[in-house]
Amino acid sequence: MKVLAPIRKKLEALQIVLPSITGPFGAYVPAKAIGNLVYVSGQLPMIDGKLIAIGQVPSRCPMDIAKVAARQCVINALAAIAASGEGILDRLHGVLRVGAFISSDDGFTQQPAVANGASELLIELFGDDGKHVRAAVGVNTLPLDASVEIEFIFLLADHA
Repeated sequence: MKVLAPIRKKLEALQIVLPSITGPFGAYVPAKAIGNLVYVSGQLPMIDGKLIAIGQVPSRCPMDIAKVAARQCVINALAAIAASGEGILDRLHGVLRVGAFISSDDGFTQQPAVANGASELLIELFGDDGKHVRAAVGVNTLPLDASVEIEFIFLLADHA
């Protein structure tokens, strides 16, 4: 029986199955490892090729749904890393940065609460190594009318 890497054990314990990645939708790659860093392009909250949160928060997308969407962006980021090959997922050691973009109504100021959906899962998966620096920015619209888009920088362990 194959011994699972720590991140795979955590995903399994949380009953999270990484999806097949959708996209890319442009002239970019979903994830790219350089040295001991993995940069992940902005991830939308997709499940089975469909957005789970659409429109501005909170008028068109309730905050609780947007927070779940932020969590899904983490899952999709890990799927993008897994799809990049070469066992990179198994070498993930932690998270350095999260950039969360929340499609927001005028006057909405709770972007950090939405971004917590991603941050809380990362800490659950990586423990102290999941603590990261973060930006949570309100924007007027996102690709495909998504409510949330999140980009990441992960840290790789020195050894596989």
